[in-house]
Amino acid sequence: MISILILLFFGLLALAVPVAHVLVIASGGAIALGSSLPVMVLAQQMVGQTQSFPMLALPFFILSGSLMMSGTLGDKLVNFATELVQRYRGGLGSVSVVGSCVFGGVSGSAVADATALGGMLIPWQKREGYPAAFTAANNAAASTIAILIPPSIPFILYSLISSVSVSELFLAGVLPGLMLTAGFVTVCNVSARLRGFPLSRKPFDGARCLRLFRDALPALAMPLLILVLLRFGIATPTEVSVMAVLYALAAGVFIYRDMTFRRFAQAVIAACVATGVVMLVIMGSAVVSWLITYAQVPQAFATWCLETLQSPWLIILAMIVIMLVVGMFIDLAAAILLLGPIFVPLAQSIGLDLLQLGLMMVLTLAIGLYTPPVGTTLFISSSIARVSIIAAMRELWPYYAVGLGTVLLFAFVPFMTL
Repeated sequence: MISILILLFFGLLALAVPVAHVLVIASGGAIALGSSLPVMVLAQQMVGQTQSFPMLALPFFILSGSLMMSGTLGDKLVNFATELVQRYRGGLGSVSVVGSCVFGGVSGSAVADATALGGMLIPWQKREGYPAAFTAANNAAASTIAILIPPSIPFILYSLISSVSVSELFLAGVLPGLMLTAGFVTVCNVSARLRGFPLSRKPFDGARCLRLFRDALPALAMPLLILVLLRFGIATPTEVSVMAVLYALAAGVFIYRDMTFRRFAQAVIAACVATGVVMLVIMGSAVVSWLITYAQVPQAFATWCLETLQSPWLIILAMIVIMLVVGMFIDLAAAILLLGPIFVPLAQSIGLDLLQLGLMMVLTLAIGLYTPPVGTTLFISSSIARVSIIAAMRELWPYYAVGLGTVLLFAFVPFMTL
């Protein structure tokens, strides 16, 4: 059964079938052709995975991001980030990085971040004299910071399969998000010094910076409010997600005063489409995960690792390598849902804290978002910059170094997480 599942899965991926459809077709084929299980199991597992109260947080967090990002808020956040860093070496490139850190507290999605910020910043950076390939690589890597700053859709998905508290995952994601921000800003600074990128001579205007900070404050406060509400047990993640929607509506109506019925309807439609895509991946992954568990693959894999690799640090390193490879071919959400049921028992068997594993998974699989052949943010950024994937890849090696270094730090230094 598992062999049929694997053959169908990779065969359909090679034919460029969407991952969500691949998961459903491959699992259905494995049940029908390789087992005596009733086909009804397919429907039961698909529907069963959706019957979770915490999962209601997904559409509401997606909707709050759509509401916040569809108005004038995006321009205000970018203007504030620009005022902070544009006068430093590599400052125009650093705007993308700092902007991604700020936007992460609103969208929680790397793809949304790459599209929204890339569309605004890449043409501007090119006009100012930055190489197109560098702007694409910078935007592709920087956008992954968004999935570490609360609210984070991948952390919610990991919580569903590991039972780790969403509030703990959100809180733990702040430090690596800030470290990636600092690392990518350093890449921009060093690249600008070595390659002579243009430097903005615009003097610092304290009054303007304060005014821009005030304009962006409602968005900047959103991740902090989420963390406070969750950390002190004031509300559950689902309740917080609803509050985030109400907060976004209030900001649009009373603060920025740009909320219209048409904009609200467009945000709802965009959130519904995004939620539908994520839910189909979750439903398909649920069947595959159930089949893998039914065949006792996690137990067999854990036993093999313990007998063959033996040392916990070697097992952790092997997990990172597997995630790097899987992340190159499968989208982050699907990869978390597929690898989680296998890695969670293995982590427990070697004494690896599940919170630390969650950070490892999101950090490592995020690298796959800007790694071919399925690098989503890389394709988006290259398309906006109008450069080839190969040209953008040549600019990515320092970002890979920073990303992988951060993964190894949080994988092998437990107190960074715990």
